[in-house]
Amino acid sequence: MTLNATPTPGGQLVSPADHTLIMIDFQSQMSFATKSIDTTLLRNNAALVANAAAGFNVSAILTTVAEKSFSGPMYDEITDAFPGKALLDRTSMNTWEDAAVIDEVNRIGKKRLVLCGLWTSVCLVGPALSALDQGFEVYVIADACGDISGEAHDRAMDRMVQAGARPMTSLQYLLELQRDWARVETYDMTTGIARKFGGAYGLGITYAKRMFAASEGH
Repeated sequence: MTLNATPTPGGQLVSPADHTLIMIDFQSQMSFATKSIDTTLLRNNAALVANAAAGFNVSAILTTVAEKSFSGPMYDEITDAFPGKALLDRTSMNTWEDAAVIDEVNRIGKKRLVLCGLWTSVCLVGPALSALDQGFEVYVIADACGDISGEAHDRAMDRMVQAGARPMTSLQYLLELQRDWARVETYDMTTGIARKFGGAYGLGITYAKRMFAASEGH
């Protein structure tokens, strides 16, 4: 059989309109015990994901657990990206067992989900395995989550991947939504988010633009 390549994206790549982002439990109390990733980096990567989704008008669900009574508010870096968006507060550790969250998933109606949650072994494993079991396609942001130890994070990621979840990183998520630098309508937004939250990559963009007025799209 002869293969015939075409200049078209693969079906497993995410695009702004084909998925729902669910951001789960980025709250103060649970952050204190998160040791597998530096808290500043965790907050930065979560902010990158939130700003990417908001900038590309991705359908999004923001959910917390016991916000008023125990866990505290969601990170400002996330809520600032979605001004005025309601947070769905739960009692269940597994987001997928909350009726209000599931009602919103069904209202939006997209089979592909991107999950981004604070604790890998709880905030992500529960909904990832539950959604996969119900036939959803699940992606997990692997560097915008953490756990009480590196071992706990790694085993949780292993468990989700073995079940069929697809891992990706925060910066990968942003760049996959843009995907082509010639898309001028979102170019400045994408590079702006990268410059603010993209670490060394963002510094490189700033350097190239300031020193050489460089632009990837030309």
